[in-house]
Formats: sequence, structure tokens, C-alpha cells
Amino acid sequence: MAASGKAEQVVLVLQGGGALGAYQAGAFQRLAEAGHQPGWVAGISIGAINAALICGNPPERRAEMLETFWHRVTAALPAYSLAGLIPHHLFSDLASAATIATGVPGFFSPRLPLAALIPGALTSMTSFYDTAPLVRTLEELVDFDYLNTAGPRLSVGAVEVATGNFAYFDSTTTPIGPAHILASGALPPGFPPVEIDGRLYWDGGLVSNTPLQYVMEAAGNDPLCIFQVDLFSAEGKHPANLSEVQQREKDIRFSSRTRLTTDRYRELNALSAAADRLRDKLPPELRDDPDLELLRAATPDALVALVHLIHRHQGFEGASKDYEFSRLSMIAHWAAGERDVTRTLEHPEWRDRVPGQGGLQVYDLTRDAD
Repeated sequence: MAASGKAEQVVLVLQGGGALGAYQAGAFQRLAEAGHQPGWVAGISIGAINAALICGNPPERRAEMLETFWHRVTAALPAYSLAGLIPHHLFSDLASAATIATGVPGFFSPRLPLAALIPGALTSMTSFYDTAPLVRTLEELVDFDYLNTAGPRLSVGAVEVATGNFAYFDSTTTPIGPAHILASGALPPGFPPVEIDGRLYWDGGLVSNTPLQYVMEAAGNDPLCIFQVDLFSAEGKHPANLSEVQQREKDIRFSSRTRLTTDRYRELNALSAAADRLRDKLPPELRDDPDLELLRAATPDALVALVHLIHRHQGFEGASKDYEFSRLSMIAHWAAGERDVTRTLEHPEWRDRVPGQGGLQVYDLTRDAD
């Protein structure tokens, strides 16, 4: 494809991952400081919450609202000064245990003490925790009128409980409210299903923890610069103990094969480009053949720059890292997001690129960073 004369639209694609979502907040803050305000944000689970905070506020308030949210949900476990890796690791284990026992301020609270110990057949509860605190937080920090009328496009993914079908709620077609955000993050059995228009929904991460495929399929004709901000890395080391086994399993499960999706679209882009070249070689009467047109349409028409920003394992993290809501770890995750964006934007491969050129261009510029 030739270069486009139109400016790229910035798209944020935000994976689910609970407490790790502070990485996305840090990444957004650094991107915004560099002038990369999004025109479209797609998210699942905690990514949907971060997305609502971004899309539901004007540009000058977005970082502030993200910071307010993340300080609120980590208020119960402030940032103690810990020296060395082992103390932080032990503190993280204690912090995740505290989350299980008491919930998270402004996010969720336990329905009953020790609810997890009640046999399922003896209770009518459908979740261990109540997410009513999150409704109040969203209503306070997100201007849904702004989101639906003036904010960036917002797309959040959920799963219909009765059918198992994936569903996206998109502000271009559906007025978005707190229920849509809760539905995207209603991970069972921790959180209850959310009813929307008579149907119950659970966390979209049950089917796919990344909205990348939806964005690629819904892309129009204009050039896109997609920042795919992942909270779980598909790549990792061989585990050496049971704790590392649990963490590695979670990484593989919730990374949702982002790289596989990327590779698939690379292949489709190559297929479409080959079909374009083939069309030029055919006689005029065959150039509009429907089969050939199907091959040419195998990839989005938009010129896409796809940037991978992936939260990678930090030494203090354990298998409970996605529900470890301490202030100490939040600060570390936030800083990691800022750091990875800085490395990406300062990388020669990024600085020397030509926007709006070459079909699908993929950038993964922090893979080998310490």
C-alpha cells in the first residue's frame, strides 16, 4: 500500500489484568505527554475501566482521573519503604491475601466473611464480592455524558452468560453507562454477572483478554496507530517452582495470544498485497473476479502501525499479581508503563518510521530491555 495523506488516528487497546492495570495508566500518561491522545480506546476488564476514565474526561483531566482511581483502590495498602526484592515479594503475598479478605476500596467488597468457604449448593450468591463500590467510583470519576457525546470512541468487550457469545459495546452505536464497564470486568466467581437489556454478561477475558481483533475488524479506511497495552506476556521463562508455574499459566491464559493475532494479520496483509499484485497481472476481464476481490479484502483497508507495550514480569510479583492492590506495587507498575513508552518513543526504529506507510507495520521495541 502507498503512503496515506491522512494523519494517523491513535488507538489504545487495553488488555484485562486487575491490579496490573496501573501499567496502562502509566503508559497512557506518558503517551499523552508526548502528544498521542487517543481517538479510540478499546478495553476489556480493568482495561475497560481505564478506557472509561480516559474517554469519559476531557484531555486535560484524564491523567488526573486515572491517578485518582488508582490511588483510591490502593488506599488500604500504602507504599511502605521496603529495601530489597525479598521483602517486597513477601509484602505482595500479604497484600493479595488482604484483598481476598477485605476487598478493594472503591472497587469491590466481600459479600460475607469467609464467603468462599460456603458450599455452593447452600447459597444463592453468584459471586464472592459486590461491585457496587465500583459503580459509585465510575459515576464520580467518569462523565458519561461527555463520553457518549464528545469523548473518544469507546469499545468494551463482555461475554453473554447464556450463550457464551462475545459481545462488544461501542459508543458509536450504544450509549455507554457504568453497567457496560462492569459487565466487561465481571470475572466469575469473584464478581456477579451484569444485566444489560435483559441479558447477563461476564468478563470479556473469558473469551479473549484483548480487543485487538475487534479493532482490526472494525477499522475503517483511515490510518491507525494502535498502542496495544498488554498486562500479561505470552513469552516467559520456564517455571522453577509451583508459584512460578501458577504465574506462568496465568500469563499464557490471559495474554490471549496477542502475538498470534498480530502474526495472523501480518499473514493476511501479505495475502492481500499478493492479491493486489496478481490483479495487475490479469487481463481486464478477470480483474473484478469475486474470488480475487475476497482475497484483496482479507486485511483491513487502513494503514496500521501496531505498537506492542507489554508488562513483563517484575521480580516481586507472584501468581496473585493481578489482585495485589498495594500502593507499593501500583507505583511500580505505573512507572513500568511510563518507562516502556519512553523506550519505545525514543527507539531509532520508531523515530525513523514514516507514518501511514506500508500496510501493517509492527513495533515491539521493549522486548529486550532490562
